[in-house]
Amino acid sequence: MFKSMMMTAAFAMIATVAGAETFEIHMKNKGEAGVMVFEPAFVKAAPGDVIHFVPVDKGHNVESIDGMLPEGVDSFKTKFNDAFELTVDAEGVYGVKCTPHYSMGMVAVIQVGDAVNLDAAAKVKQKGKAKARMADLLAQVE
Repeated sequence: MFKSMMMTAAFAMIATVAGAETFEIHMKNKGEAGVMVFEPAFVKAAPGDVIHFVPVDKGHNVESIDGMLPEGVDSFKTKFNDAFELTVDAEGVYGVKCTPHYSMGMVAVIQVGDAVNLDAAAKVKQKGKAKARMADLLAQVE
């Protein structure tokens, strides 16, 4: 009985990992939306998916925006020029920025499942050009 339960649990874990999707977001000096951008800047993911941030150009990092993470998710901040992998397990809206280019509008939004924290995320004050870009990104949340 115990062995059967362990096998079932192992298969469930493998099925969950095997079903996870990986999204790649590039950190760029110039992209389709202008200068200092994440591409894509909006990703709709499912719980368990992986977001891989790739520094295409130098001088960028990834940092969570205070007040723009689902409850229970720890904030994060990477070093400059480092790739970063984020497994998104909690449903909600994840707001991210590039620290030195934040006021230039270098922000991104990841929606994971239901946007349970959208109201709180939308109330977070943004800097400079990030204000308009973030409003556009949050408008894409379903």
